[in-house]
Amino acid sequence: MIQKKKRSELAAATVSEADGVRYLHLGTPWVQGAMRIRKPLAIELEYVQRMMVWMLLRPSEALSDGHAVQLGLGAGAITRYCHGVLRLRTTAVELNDSVIAACRAYFHVEPGARLTVIEADAADYAADAAHGGSVDALCVDLYDHDAASPVQDSDAFYADCHRLLRDGGAMTVNLFGRDASFERSAQRIAVAFGAEQVLSLRPTREGNTIVVALKGVAWPESSVLAMRADHIESHAGLPARKWLKMLRALPKVTAGPC
Repeated sequence: MIQKKKRSELAAATVSEADGVRYLHLGTPWVQGAMRIRKPLAIELEYVQRMMVWMLLRPSEALSDGHAVQLGLGAGAITRYCHGVLRLRTTAVELNDSVIAACRAYFHVEPGARLTVIEADAADYAADAAHGGSVDALCVDLYDHDAASPVQDSDAFYADCHRLLRDGGAMTVNLFGRDASFERSAQRIAVAFGAEQVLSLRPTREGNTIVVALKGVAWPESSVLAMRADHIESHAGLPARKWLKMLRALPKVTAGPC
């Protein structure tokens, strides 16, 4: 059972800048997010770019339709991109109020008509039946100041993430940390979604592995993925053709029914 941290126990957000990039930290040198100051809508970090691999699983004409949710705000890169570039209705869920304050003050995350920032525990949001079936793109990046392993990584949590999504919706998860077990986390995601519905990208140089899971519909044919990748590169400025070359099946897991 995961012991939830109280808000009073959460590390305070701090900000640094170097070579035109602004970084978010949680009281340590670990980078929790980044933004190029002159290009705030661009996604600076490679692993965060890869978390947008869910775009390959949406029809090109529907990329600006629906609801995108981020569990874990970080420096707001995915939130800014979904809201400012894709023009999606966007919700970010973040427990640490100092992260929310830093994003408003330093990282151009300003709630409005299409953008909602909720101060709440990601597990509570995912478990709330009121949100079930309301999400088209779910990005999960949940780390504390130690960045040792995901803060939420249970069977129940991934089952709740599955319930959040509409049929045809997709989830990406960042798996990283010295205490993390990729195989264990991948098995839990496969149990929630079905093993045939889950792929991963090869790890980044820093060790971030992105898992992508699709709910309720068959994985698109390779020719469809290739056309969508071309559209993403041309219209959204992300290296989607590289993502196609990185996608691979999970290690052999035993997955139960969804």
